[in-house]
Amino acid sequence: MAIDLAVSTVSFALRPNPATGRATLWLPLVRRIREPYEGRWALPGGPLRPDEDLATSARSTLARTTGLAPRYLEQLYSFGAVDRSAGPDRVVSIVYWALVRPSEDARAVDGENVEWFVADEVPGPLAFDHDAIVRYALDRLRAKIVYSPIAHNFLPDTFTLAELREVHEAVLGRALDPANFRRQVLAGRTIEPTGTSLQGTSHRPPALYRVATPDRSQA
Repeated sequence: MAIDLAVSTVSFALRPNPATGRATLWLPLVRRIREPYEGRWALPGGPLRPDEDLATSARSTLARTTGLAPRYLEQLYSFGAVDRSAGPDRVVSIVYWALVRPSEDARAVDGENVEWFVADEVPGPLAFDHDAIVRYALDRLRAKIVYSPIAHNFLPDTFTLAELREVHEAVLGRALDPANFRRQVLAGRTIEPTGTSLQGTSHRPPALYRVATPDRSQA
């Protein structure tokens, strides 16, 4: 039995929920056009080419299938169950995850066999073990957003506290108390004020923040 290496990517972006209009996690899937699992949806990915490293393979496949070129791309996990490939050879997949900013999402393209879905409502069963991979990525994201500043990767370089809270609410799937959220975020010193405000609002313009530089966040 041969052992092949593949690279796949779970890409999360925030888009309006079609039912509520609220920001919701979405991800792109690719419809397979050959066996095994012809016709089923799968994560963007493919075999690891001999002339590419893992991250390059993830980026090139993602750009080719979805048009995405996200700044945040991180290795998530390796999936290598003996029977996961449904074929004669064993396939081990190195899975990355990407968090997509609005400007990056604006460049996404929908190909003939590419479609975006609400992350919690993907049309399973997906090909291979991709249902389990999506669940793992969602669980990891929802755990990590509680203790790390990963939410910033869904936002532009400057943002309001309300926009940052909206990301947390979209990922966690529940409302957060604005006052408590503000207090906890500012106490964590992961963001800093820019000294400017959001313009064009009808009320008092909210302050804009950015990710704190290491020396300032530890001061």
